[in-house]
Amino acid sequence: MLYPFVEYQRALLAPLTVWAAGITNAWIDPDSPFSHLPGAPCLAAGCDLFYRLAVTCGKPAFGITAVEHDGRTIPVTEQVALEGPFCRLLRFARDLAASGATAGQEPQAVVLVCAPLAGHHAVLLREVVETLLPAHDVYVTDWTDARHVPVAEGPFHLDDDVYQLQAFIRHIGTRHLHVLAVCQATVPALAAISLLATAGEPVPVSLILMGGPIDARRSPTAIDRLAARQPLAWFQQNLIHAVPPPYPGAGRRVYPGFLQHAGLVAANPDRLVGSHWDCFIDLLRGDIGRAEAHRRVCDEYNAVLDMPAEFYLDTIQAVFQEFRLARGHWSVRGRPVRPQDIHATALLTIEGELDDISGRGQTHAAHDLCPGIDARDRRHVMVRQCGHYDLFSGPHWRTEVYPAIHDLIRQYAFDGASRVEPVGGRWMERNAN
Repeated sequence: MLYPFVEYQRALLAPLTVWAAGITNAWIDPDSPFSHLPGAPCLAAGCDLFYRLAVTCGKPAFGITAVEHDGRTIPVTEQVALEGPFCRLLRFARDLAASGATAGQEPQAVVLVCAPLAGHHAVLLREVVETLLPAHDVYVTDWTDARHVPVAEGPFHLDDDVYQLQAFIRHIGTRHLHVLAVCQATVPALAAISLLATAGEPVPVSLILMGGPIDARRSPTAIDRLAARQPLAWFQQNLIHAVPPPYPGAGRRVYPGFLQHAGLVAANPDRLVGSHWDCFIDLLRGDIGRAEAHRRVCDEYNAVLDMPAEFYLDTIQAVFQEFRLARGHWSVRGRPVRPQDIHATALLTIEGELDDISGRGQTHAAHDLCPGIDARDRRHVMVRQCGHYDLFSGPHWRTEVYPAIHDLIRQYAFDGASRVEPVGGRWMERNAN
């Protein structure tokens, strides 16, 4: 009954949020007479805060229509390359001709950004996409809220995620492809490429793993300890609910977004409070532009999706309780996952020193699982004073994480369909300071 109760609460609050939004707009619009009354900024800021705390955030749009590069504006078109019931593959196509830019003599690298299915929509990685676009063709896995997926579409398991990633990789082609996986997505991404290598299929040029639980036994966080401490039945009984009408997925069993959001807020209260407070202060000061930027951050963080129950429970059991990938015991649809079979893909792992979601060493564990990759093709970056979300947004992403990724991509040249020796010497571990 919890899900219907939450929906009832949302329905009750809906008129109040509309009222609060209307007052906010009327009292901050410079063309409105209300904005010139004493106390207008304070009233507008208070109503906006109530609106953002009470409203149910829908899925935000990426909204990337252009990027700046070398003084030129490059138009960008968002396209759906492949679409399935639970996930679609988005392509952000750059129009280099329209901007007067050229791709140059070197082949253009392609980056597949694997967004995690762990609560937030893929748009949380907007800054990653915007940063990559000037120099790369970019694809993104864009997850569908499970409450919008009819029961007739069937279940979605962790194994299905692995096979889905393989389909995306085959569709894009591996010749110039670099796979960038974040958080939860690191596990199925490593499995997908392992299965391709075992089958003798073409593999991507590189695999970049950021802040993911490849081996959740290392430096376990509060999330890891909770997952390991409680039996699987506890998660089934306390976190799994059926989607109520009138959603298209009515009857589907899910881990609801509102419960995930509550967990995210409990784990990272400073991030949410800070964003709301910054927006409130900006409105008090009359800085509408900065307030809009902070509001967008709030909307993206607060927008969460329902996760298929079978996928969530598979992840808890396989990744956080039985550690199947780390122990070498994972089979996907009867096929063993053997990272040791990967030889022709470079590996870059990136961790944040202060990551409280994927502890230190969990992502680095991929190096131990991939002995078939030559040492010169492996690299690890530990970013100092960096939390989980800082890995893919903000100053750490721009000044330390992305340069390491860009360096990896540029170090490899292409000759036909084969990757040749990397330029610039051997790979080695280093710390980003």
